[in-house]
Amino acid sequence: MKQPLAYVHPAAKIAPSVVIDPFVTIDQNVEIGEGTRIGSNVTILEGARIGKNCTIFPGAVIGAIPQDLKFHGEETLAIIGDNTTLRECVTVNRGTDARGRTVVGSNTLIMAYCHVAHDCIVGDNVIISNATQLAGEVVVDNFAVIGGGSLIHQFCHIGAHVMLQGGALVNKDIPPFVKAAREPISYAGINSVGLRRRNFSSETIRDIQEIYRYLYLSGMNISDAIERIEAELPATTERDEILQFVRNSKRGVIRGYI
Repeated sequence: MKQPLAYVHPAAKIAPSVVIDPFVTIDQNVEIGEGTRIGSNVTILEGARIGKNCTIFPGAVIGAIPQDLKFHGEETLAIIGDNTTLRECVTVNRGTDARGRTVVGSNTLIMAYCHVAHDCIVGDNVIISNATQLAGEVVVDNFAVIGGGSLIHQFCHIGAHVMLQGGALVNKDIPPFVKAAREPISYAGINSVGLRRRNFSSETIRDIQEIYRYLYLSGMNISDAIERIEAELPATTERDEILQFVRNSKRGVIRGYI
């Protein structure tokens, strides 16, 4: 259903059940899935792909060209998964040659005035609170929760099930399952409340705590801690996920609190 005061390019592919409020602009080369609602004054530009049953609140802009001087008009995408909500004035820029796409996953909530820059990858079931700014090529894994007003440096990686305090300045990678807080941003324990809510067993939570005891509380450097973890702790899905994350970190992981 389209209001007569909305503009929809005739080449846009809009599912019949999409609701489009007044003063919306939808450009060519846009696709929007069944059951999605587009609020008033939303602008959806070339390269946007929006899934099913999404809600886009007034003032959001999806698919604008990157704020990156290396961008030279290449054809790229901004992809929004199913059942995702973008609140007022959220901006999601499309990708560059670096990845070719910016992705926001399914069942994700991005609150008002957040910015998701070019080539970011935001996973499923993520919550990004008000006025958070993600610079280019940031990765946020599934079930992460980012506190309001946080600033995430380009190329940073935030692991799955992380809880990040509001107002954080993030310039290092944050490994999965942890809480990150203080200034400078530091390890502040594991996200045990979030893990219990997501039905992690008490035994699994204890195993994760033990892994991070080696990494952050033993006095060992990261390389020695990894060797000890592999030698002394049983292999589990969570152990291997943590070790792979730390080994693959290009910016280095956050430190323990000093």
